[in-house]
Amino acid sequence: MVLGRGTRLLAGAVITACLVLVGPSAPVGSVPAAVARDVVPNRVMTWNLCNPCKARSVDRAAEIATYAPQVIGLQEACVRDVERIRADLARHYGLRYHVAYGSVLRNWGRCGGAPWHPGAFGQAILSAAPITDVVTAEYPDGGSEDRGYMAVTTTVGGQSVRVFDTHLAQRRQEAVRAEQTRVLAAAVARHDRVIVLGDFNAVPDTPELGEMWALAADADPGCHHAPTSDCEPTTDWQSKFDYVFLRGIVALGHRVQPTPYSDHHLLLADLRNGTVHP
Repeated sequence: MVLGRGTRLLAGAVITACLVLVGPSAPVGSVPAAVARDVVPNRVMTWNLCNPCKARSVDRAAEIATYAPQVIGLQEACVRDVERIRADLARHYGLRYHVAYGSVLRNWGRCGGAPWHPGAFGQAILSAAPITDVVTAEYPDGGSEDRGYMAVTTTVGGQSVRVFDTHLAQRRQEAVRAEQTRVLAAAVARHDRVIVLGDFNAVPDTPELGEMWALAADADPGCHHAPTSDCEPTTDWQSKFDYVFLRGIVALGHRVQPTPYSDHHLLLADLRNGTVHP
């Protein structure tokens, strides 16, 4: 159905009014993709894209644009896929992100490319603000597949913050993950204001996550390093594997959003401005 000019103008006015009411600090999930034109400056997100999966970049971009985070940490990310997602975010939604890659391997089966020049695979951080001081580190032992972490400095909620993005070893490799967490925690401990995004492949009360819990809190206020904590699942198999760990920062709210385009849900958090001293 084609709307008349008057109807289109009325619809546009309604959308504009809604955007004014919503504002940049509205609760997580309030920005529909059809009208997303700017990021929410205090919102962060982590998402394991699932690879190999058959999702299109335009569908992944639509999921991201629905919530328009300031910073996004991606795992299982191929460089070419992320470039397409960024292009679709800019083209269809006017959302423009800087990017840094934390690729730890080249894999033709996952990322395509020529067999003698396969695509890069690992983590990626997207930020609406410029990115500096990029660090990419591969864990000494990745387990059954190379794994690592990356870190950047960027701006969230108008303040400078160090952002980490990681993907720990696959399930049933507890000892490997424990050593990876030790390496990651040592890097995180050097900073006062830190956001750690990622897929840790472990539920909250597992011993291998102990060093992270000693440094940071989860954006989900009900989630702790204890069997009795109330942690919202972040995967299709109803386990919490994905985290937004905060050090020196407090969350205003969080959201777990299932998606048909990955076996991991989108995990988002809105953060309070200012530094919180332990």
